Order: sequence, then structure tokens, then C-alpha cells
Amino acid sequence: MSRAEFSKAKRIVVKIGSSLLTDNGQGLNVPAIAGWVSQMAALRHEGRDVVLVSSGSVAEGMSRLGFSARPSTLHELQAAASVGQMGLIRNFENKFQKHGLLTAQVLLTHDDLSDRKRYLNARSTLLTLLGLNVVPVVNENDAVATDEIRFGDNDTLAAMVANLVEADLLIILTDQAGLFDSDPSINASAQLIDQASVNDPVLDQVAGGSRSGLGRGGMFTKIRAARLAARSGAATVIVSGKPADVIGRIVAGETLGTYLVPDVAKYAARKQWLAGQLQRKGVLELDDGAVKSLKNKGKSLLAVGVRDVSGDFVRGDLVSCVDKRNQEVARGLVNYNAEEVRKIAGKSSLEFEKILGYADDEELIHRDNLVLL
Repeated sequence: MSRAEFSKAKRIVVKIGSSLLTDNGQGLNVPAIAGWVSQMAALRHEGRDVVLVSSGSVAEGMSRLGFSARPSTLHELQAAASVGQMGLIRNFENKFQKHGLLTAQVLLTHDDLSDRKRYLNARSTLLTLLGLNVVPVVNENDAVATDEIRFGDNDTLAAMVANLVEADLLIILTDQAGLFDSDPSINASAQLIDQASVNDPVLDQVAGGSRSGLGRGGMFTKIRAARLAARSGAATVIVSGKPADVIGRIVAGETLGTYLVPDVAKYAARKQWLAGQLQRKGVLELDDGAVKSLKNKGKSLLAVGVRDVSGDFVRGDLVSCVDKRNQEVARGLVNYNAEEVRKIAGKSSLEFEKILGYADDEELIHRDNLVLL
């Protein structure tokens, strides 16, 4: 994807850093927030899906609690996050409401996205919110996160959200113009890198830590996030959040910040992840109609097309789909466990509630979580 093609992006994740949101720790930068919200609202009114990943809860909590430095103990960090999250989400809600848009607070931990069942649940929630014209505001659940499960920085969280919703573009707003070939605070001749391959090893040599001390990330975490986002084919732009209409100008294709180009196309990256990185836990044998529907029409897999079930799997596990000659035609993340699938195999989704006592999803495997082989 070239910068000129950013205008075709249908789903965009915007991440805003702590130092920007809190005016370098002085409290929420309300005028700046209003500006970013206005830009995101314009994209939403154009028919694009927008997900906001917000840092700043700890920094805002520090300001409210009168802390002069980022707390060093986990419990103090959790307390600061709890206090700061109130002001943060209230400001976003109020600003988006002025543009006729609803928001939803979504708090995640690393466990939510590493567990496949919770991954599917989080994905379903975010996609449902987008379908309802709601702007999800995502943050790490710092109030309960521990050293073992915290993302470590919201750049990584933003990338994982981009993977989760299969975003076309990840925009990381920071307090720097982008990525430079050397530290501009030390070298006045440092040059902005306007574009590079996301896996260019030179990037690791020029990355540094967080300058503000408010967040947990620096350029290194942003490069790492871009590489993670590229696994699902998302392009990443690292750019200063201070220029007027910066989000709209990026989407319009203007050369701002640093564009880190994903190495593979979106579909190829998604296929690689599903087909190669998850262990298959079961097999579904499909009838000819279901095979034709998957291969020729790009449809989701419905239970009515399943002839037989083998294996022991749970919701979110990767299963193989085979034809009656036992040739694998697809793989995907299943929405029901093995016992449930055995009960509803060959049945219409209208019968799920009668058979199971509930009906979570109409599809056995949604087409977004299914890859043809």
C-alpha cells in the first residue's frame, strides 16, 4: 500500500500517546482532544470504521493525585489508572457526542487476546460496536493488570487491536515528528525517515526510549508495534499529533511522519497467521454445498453444511474443514465447542436455541476467521 492508497482505508486504528493527551503531565489537554476527536469523527462520518486506543489514564491519574513522578509500585500505578480513566473516558465521550457519535469503553489485558476464546469475544464485541456506528475507546486494563499480563505499552496494545479488527491502517500519534535516523535532541542534522520497510534492521539502530517519562513506550515500542500490526497486513504511520488535522491529512495521503510499510498483503498475512501459527484441534467434514459456498461464494461456514465432527475443541480453537474425500479446503476459528457442534451439525441456526438452550452466533465459523486452502 502506498500513501496515496491510505484514502481507501476502511478501518483505522488511532493511538494517542500519554504526553500528548496530558500535555506532558499537566492534566488532560482538552483542546487537543477536541481536535483529534473532530478528525476521527470526520472519518467516521465518511463511512470508515475508527477505533481509538488511548494512553493517558495513569498520567491523568498522576495529575489528579498530585504525583510528581510516575509511581514505581504496581498498586500505585493501578490506583492512578483507576482515577485517571474516569476523566479520560468522560472527555472522549463528551467530545464525540458533539459530533453525534456514541463511544464505548473497552478495557483489555494481554490475556484477553492471547486466549483464543476471549480473543473471539473481544473481536466480536469490537466489530459489533463498529457495526452500530460506535467508536470504541480501548485502553489497557491497568487497574487489574499485573507485571505478567500487562501489555507494557499502549503501542503494543494498538497493534494487537489492529490485528484483532483487521485494520487497514494504524496511526500512532506521538510528541515527535516521526522516526529519525538519529536522535534529533542530540544531533541537529538528524533526518526524518519518511518511509521504510517495517522489518528494516536499520530501524532498530535508531530507536530509543520514552523521553517524557509519562508513558512506557519509545520509538522502539512503536517499531515493534508496527511489526506486530503488519502480521495482519496493517500499514503503520508514526507521526506527531500536533499539526492541524494530522489524522485527516495522513488518510488523504500527505507525506507526514514515518510510514512503516508492511511486508505482505493483508490477506496473505491473515492467512499465514491462521494457517501456520495455530494448532488444529478438530476436523469438520462438510457436504458439497458447504464446500461450494466457501470456495465460490466466500461465505461463512454454517452448521447446516457439516456432516461429521472429530476432535475435542473449544470456542476459538482452530479447526480444519474437509470435503467428503477428506481433502482440506479451509481452516478457521470455531464459534462453538466440539460437543455443541456435534449437536447442531446439519441443523439450521434457527434451531440452535431449541437444541442448545442458547444461540451465540449464527455462523459456525465466520468468514473473517476462515482461510481457504
